[in-house]
Amino acid sequence: MTAEQFSELSGTIPVNPGIYKYFDEKDELVYVGKAKNLRKRVSSYFTKTFTTYKTHELVQRIRRIEFTIVNSEQDAFLLENSLIKQYQPKFNINLKDDKTYPYIVIKNEPFPRVFLTRRKISDGSEYLGPFTSVGRVRELLDLVKSNIRLRTCQLNLSEAQIRKGKYKVCLEYHLGNCKGPCEGLQTPEDYAAGLVQLKNILKGQLGPLMQEFKKEMRELAEKMSFEKAEMVRKKIEHLENYEARSVIVSRHLSHADVFSIARDGDLAYINYLMVETGTIVQTHTTQVETHLEESDEEVLSFAVAQLRDTFNSIARELILPFPIDFPEDGIVQTIPKGGDKKKLLDLSAKNVAYFREELRKKKMLQLEGKTPDERRQVLYQLMEDLQLSELPVHIECFDNSNFQGSYPVSAMVCFRDGVESKKDYRHFNVKTVVGINDFATMKEVVHRRYRRLMDEKQPLPQLVIIDGGKGQLSAAMESITDLGLAGMMTVVGLAKNEEELFFPGDSESIKLPYNSDSLQLIRRIRDEVHRFGITFHRQKRSKGTFTNELEHIEGIGKKTADLLLKQFRSVNKMRQLTEEELTVVIGPAKAKIVHAHFAGSAKGQETAQEPTDKKE
Repeated sequence: MTAEQFSELSGTIPVNPGIYKYFDEKDELVYVGKAKNLRKRVSSYFTKTFTTYKTHELVQRIRRIEFTIVNSEQDAFLLENSLIKQYQPKFNINLKDDKTYPYIVIKNEPFPRVFLTRRKISDGSEYLGPFTSVGRVRELLDLVKSNIRLRTCQLNLSEAQIRKGKYKVCLEYHLGNCKGPCEGLQTPEDYAAGLVQLKNILKGQLGPLMQEFKKEMRELAEKMSFEKAEMVRKKIEHLENYEARSVIVSRHLSHADVFSIARDGDLAYINYLMVETGTIVQTHTTQVETHLEESDEEVLSFAVAQLRDTFNSIARELILPFPIDFPEDGIVQTIPKGGDKKKLLDLSAKNVAYFREELRKKKMLQLEGKTPDERRQVLYQLMEDLQLSELPVHIECFDNSNFQGSYPVSAMVCFRDGVESKKDYRHFNVKTVVGINDFATMKEVVHRRYRRLMDEKQPLPQLVIIDGGKGQLSAAMESITDLGLAGMMTVVGLAKNEEELFFPGDSESIKLPYNSDSLQLIRRIRDEVHRFGITFHRQKRSKGTFTNELEHIEGIGKKTADLLLKQFRSVNKMRQLTEEELTVVIGPAKAKIVHAHFAGSAKGQETAQEPTDKKE
């Protein structure tokens, strides 16, 4: 859209606050912005001379403009952030954060179960979180299980079922981990009180629970029930130890969100600390990509809105390094100069600096964005460390994977000029080896790989890494010798645990300097072949064990089988579900089919014993 074309349109643009949307010739949304005065703001794009190429490029692409009038600057701010999050226009700030975060769910059912999930569905359940660390969620759930007696079974504890006396208490009741609601030994009101305690723990508010336990301990001691009083005392001690490990900044602070920013050109890094009752309960650092040379204030304002929405923050105080345009009602911005709040801001800045430095090191390790000469520096060091006759611009690495002798597979990854060449990655289904035989497996796949390269007259790598040590290295060398390729490329073995490198026939290993760039590159290659091989292995096992049984149920197809596996993870878990629980996921008709299959199939009982992999 030219300035002349815009002049014809400008008079129709309102002077109210609102948001404007720019569309390109394909009618794709390329930019969303907010303004106190829409006409004044939109006109600035066509009447100013912009010094930045990106802004000039945006204006050149505009073919159509839409605007939405709102009542206030705050409404414009909230609507802009919502649209950016929904459509992610290419010229807007982009929060590079597409992770799926874990929640703790309190199921919508009698005597609600509490467990970890990454799938948030609209079933009336209450979802607490999300949390930035799955490890922390599991730690919290362990703390809850140790101190609050909630059920872990999957029984349908409706009032009618309990009244019929259909269930009996299990081992968890006798161990003191459950109060036996299945036999009517616990009231819904008492169970609900436990859920309130759970929510207090998640908020870092351990005081009320500890006071309740102390009261209970005194009452038990007065009744001369010293053994039970000792059990309660241990729970208090457990909570005190957990509280001592928590990052408590100040007991005088209430809820607050702390943000800091670091900048590298078009990239910005934002750290977020969520503080509740003086304790840091969440910490998260992310990367933001800018496009129109937005100021630090604009970037931080955008990130604050997005992160508060993602993590459902209700804090009314923002602790920031500088003021930002954040027109949400009731929000107080604090720019601390000293005290506990300044310590929090410094801690946030320390986290964002660490995150930026780790990304910088990772990029250097992966040799991204470098000139060809710079990208080869690490390869020259590796060439010197291993005393290679040629620069290893082409490196291949092999690794085997099997589970209890079933589904043996191998993987090969290829690095060219120090970075992944994913088009050259290869998976191998082992054809000639039966059972667990890593040496024979390695011999087979190495022979197949380099026979193929020879037949296709493709260049050989300068360096081949065999992950697994001396045994696998010897097996690989047998194939290389059989093919007449000995001496035409360097082959080394990599011990799995010690990070030692072995040359064929050498009794002594080579250990590269621990933090050297060459060893970092080898670690990167090793980690990549593990990831690539394990992903393929899981797919193969899943198809060979779980999916087959589900897809063999008449009336159940692959889509339904995949949905069940995604939700319940294993056939063994599905076998224990009620028809009602299956209905929530796949509907009543298919749930009836699946439930009937597991209820009446002897074969299903055998399949339940099949092993599942827990090894990464």
